[in-house]
Amino acid sequence: MAKSESGREVSVSASELKEKLWELVKAIVHTDDYTVQATDEAISTLKSLKDFKSASGTSFSDRLDHFALPPHFRCPISTHLMTDPVILSSGQTYDRPFIQRWLNEGNRTCPQTQQVLSHTILTPNYLVRDMIQQWCNDRGIELPKPACDIHEVVTDADRDHLNFLLRKLSLSVSDQKEAAKELRRLTKRMPSIRTHFGESSDVILQLLSPLSPGTPCADSDLQEDLITTVLNLSIHDDNKKVFAEDPTVISLLIDALKSGTVQTRSNAAAAIFTLSALDSNKHIIGKSGAIKHLLDLLHEGQPLAMKDAASAIFNLCLVHENKGRTVREGAVQVILNKMMDHILVDELLAILALLSSHPKAVEEMGDLGAVPFLLSIIRESTSERSKENCVAILYTICFSDRTKWKEIREDEKVNGTLSKLAQCGTSRAKRKANGILERLNRSPSLTHTA
Repeated sequence: MAKSESGREVSVSASELKEKLWELVKAIVHTDDYTVQATDEAISTLKSLKDFKSASGTSFSDRLDHFALPPHFRCPISTHLMTDPVILSSGQTYDRPFIQRWLNEGNRTCPQTQQVLSHTILTPNYLVRDMIQQWCNDRGIELPKPACDIHEVVTDADRDHLNFLLRKLSLSVSDQKEAAKELRRLTKRMPSIRTHFGESSDVILQLLSPLSPGTPCADSDLQEDLITTVLNLSIHDDNKKVFAEDPTVISLLIDALKSGTVQTRSNAAAAIFTLSALDSNKHIIGKSGAIKHLLDLLHEGQPLAMKDAASAIFNLCLVHENKGRTVREGAVQVILNKMMDHILVDELLAILALLSSHPKAVEEMGDLGAVPFLLSIIRESTSERSKENCVAILYTICFSDRTKWKEIREDEKVNGTLSKLAQCGTSRAKRKANGILERLNRSPSLTHTA
């Protein structure tokens, strides 16, 4: 910082000070009649340059403390200025090292919104990055380079240790348990270890050898540790395709869904959810028969496992062919029963909205009393997304089955549920609600018919 003639501080860069000093020195050296004022100004400029250099040695955080940092420049996790802003699939922006650590720890939700993530790919937010860079430039602050995660580097020592643990999985049960527990720990904390498993199918076979068909595995702890290791490994994007295309992996995940402990079944469902981030994997997993066992897990109602099962089912139903499979396995009744018990209502509504494009699902919803239940959710829920899903489902049901118009009309007379939603819902909710109401108004004589 330097002072103007008015005494007000102005921001001057080091390059500007050097240029000014160079002009003054040239005038002094090459001109015999230079003034005393020129030498004083040169000395003053040199002092300013010295002060600037000293200030640059101050830590970045100390210099940053002198300015009010805009809230949207802070990472929601670290609360510090972002140096490498990236966008999560939820639409929220975070600093890459901190959100990557969150994902590496096995989390599959957005830290801010708690929304289940459709995938874990991080997209650079160039707009925010440029805004932060400009903000720093305007204040004479040099934005630090993005942190490089040294844990992404695979060392020879890491490979040797991993291979040692994999060899132990072919030894006694005690050795297997010890190795599996260590692999579970390493694959959770060290992203570098995860990259090694996608390099060769032999590595996957070694990892899962204690669980292979024909191999007795009565130890529940061993199964849990190995399935959890698969979950940790599936977070790495490069492993997703390799794992899903290996029939051994999917088969053992299904075995875990059928017969594991609650924790094992939950982690198997979570692994299927993570692998299903790729559309090609959704088709593979759907054909494997996993959907039936995910629905069984949801039906049984273990709190720990239900959310993971629901997340996996939702992801799989994003492709059309899996909707039919899910409906044929009895998903509509399972989902409605859970919702009527006030369990995972928002999450299960999202699945039901996906399934409502399938004619059989619409028929079952009508038969199982979904219409009055969905109307009650619209009245009582505080979630705009849930209201939107409800009215979208109702729209499909009513335009597919005219026997349901009477229920809608009677509710409108008593509660005005759709009329209120048409006034204050989201744009999509308003559009769907108005579509139903317009049909009611055009056909006032619609009555219940068998």
